[in-house]
Amino acid sequence: MAEGAAGRVEDVRQWLRGLDVFAGPLAHFDPEDAPADPVELFLEWLRAAVAAGVPDPHAMTLSTVGEDGGPDARVLILKNVDGGGWQFAAHAGSPKGRQLAARPRAALTFYWPLLGRQVRLRGTVEPASPEESAADLLARSAPARAEALLGRQSRHLPGIEERDRVLREALARVESDPGAVSPEWTLYTVVPAHVEFWQADKGRRHQRLRYERPHPAAEWQRHLLWP
Repeated sequence: MAEGAAGRVEDVRQWLRGLDVFAGPLAHFDPEDAPADPVELFLEWLRAAVAAGVPDPHAMTLSTVGEDGGPDARVLILKNVDGGGWQFAAHAGSPKGRQLAARPRAALTFYWPLLGRQVRLRGTVEPASPEESAADLLARSAPARAEALLGRQSRHLPGIEERDRVLREALARVESDPGAVSPEWTLYTVVPAHVEFWQADKGRRHQRLRYERPHPAAEWQRHLLWP
């Protein structure tokens, strides 16, 4: 490596080390007060993130296994969470849809930096019925539905003009046929075997609480983890 390049790498390293982390004010979390069900705690933390003004508090990273066996990840929006699991929606023909069809397991990660909180969960992924998936799509905005009808996500795009033209045509279809849905649009539910709650601490005494269960019908068990 040239001397100049080495210097630039060192500059970046020092710059990154100088960035503030856990700026706060951080939230307080006492694992002893945590509820028995992780859904209840998750919703409590999500409401706190909304109240604190965290941007896009319902955004999450969905991690899957790619066709080549390597990890793949992208940010999506949480659609719902209840006793059945955490829900998101996607086109079955998209990369993530194909990956989930081949390996129906995934991980979700939520991060709310203003509070110093992170939630991680992983488990099996179950597709909803066509009726439930259609209802999810019809509840979306017209531009979002138009994009879903195209079914071209992640394919090579010849040019911006082609994108805009095709999207205009799809939007016109949605406006003329408000009930139009893509049969490949799918609502997915992540049924977790593990849900971990992580609370940052400026002194690095981070709090970690993991909920575990061997199968969906089992009772949740709670375990503290080392930072």
